[in-house]
Amino acid sequence: MAQVQLWGALAAAAGGHPVVEIAAKDINELFRKLAEQYPATQAFIDQGVAVSIDGTIYRDTWSQKLPDGAEIFLLPRIAGG
Repeated sequence: MAQVQLWGALAAAAGGHPVVEIAAKDINELFRKLAEQYPATQAFIDQGVAVSIDGTIYRDTWSQKLPDGAEIFLLPRIAGG
């Protein structure tokens, strides 16, 4: 099980939980299971989410494995230019 830290609006969509535990092997499965458990999170996932795993940010590499004991944060995706 991974402990996943959620930012404010995403935490509100997850029933007010700033931290959730989800068993997932990769980011794609994490998103799927998060949306199954907390359907209101799907809109945020669809809009774009960045994932920080042990300090490395992933924006599109949803096949990235989730190591045991990793520090995982879901963050709003920020466009830059």
